[in-house]
Amino acid sequence: MTEAAHGPTVLRILLGTHLRRLRESKGVSAQHAAKVIRGSESKISRIELGRNAIREIDILDLLTYYGVERAEREQLLTLAEQANRPGWWHRHNDILPEWFQTYVGMEESAASIRIYEPQFVPGLLQTEDYAGAVLALGDFSPDETERHVLVRKERQQRFANGELKLWVIIEEPALRRPVSDARTQRDQMRYLLEASERPNLTLQVVPYGVGGHAVPSGFSVLRFSDRELPDIVYVEHLTSALYMDKQSDVDQYMLALERLSIVSAPPSATPDILEAIMSELEEQQ
Repeated sequence: MTEAAHGPTVLRILLGTHLRRLRESKGVSAQHAAKVIRGSESKISRIELGRNAIREIDILDLLTYYGVERAEREQLLTLAEQANRPGWWHRHNDILPEWFQTYVGMEESAASIRIYEPQFVPGLLQTEDYAGAVLALGDFSPDETERHVLVRKERQQRFANGELKLWVIIEEPALRRPVSDARTQRDQMRYLLEASERPNLTLQVVPYGVGGHAVPSGFSVLRFSDRELPDIVYVEHLTSALYMDKQSDVDQYMLALERLSIVSAPPSATPDILEAIMSELEEQQ
């Protein structure tokens, strides 16, 4: 594994997974491991979950205590060095909350993301003008709004380059919600229409008139190319977010996506839905 393959957030998760497996294989409790690095049990938990950068002295002490041989030791130290390097998004850490920086780091390394969105066009598929209009609904200054739009453009680059696969299910009211003027809305629909032709996007719409479903809010499921990394469910709130990797939780959300996919119009119907919305917006101008 190289830094080019994964960003620092995912490298921290992978490093933490290795450290947890080493600890468990040696029969060492988290409490005893914490004493080795002169820390708390919660610190060991954060390290093993990839939530914290790990100091070189701490990893050296843990690897010595676990009796790790030289070759594996050097590999893990290299991994730790790469994991501690800041990602591109860190230059925006004054406007991005820490809980969202974690998501951006995971998104940067995901091989595929499945998204359900009931409110707006997802950020990874927003045009600049549409993104600016959505962000203007929040409490951001004009300068902060501009910088957030730049962050979204940077996040979209992997999808634009074909490096990230997306499967998006969006409610029709979200497509029709007038967050800006008719031209901006129409341009956004046109972009979705063009993007839906790409092989790395599957776009489905839950049309008006479809019966209810049991999904209360939007969420994303991130999958990574490295099999050692679990799928991550991301649920965003107004001031925080949930990250779930427990298999039973992931299974529930994947089942919800499958059910949403069934009640949605098929991907082949998406162009007709988008063109109908565009025609209506044309009439408003």
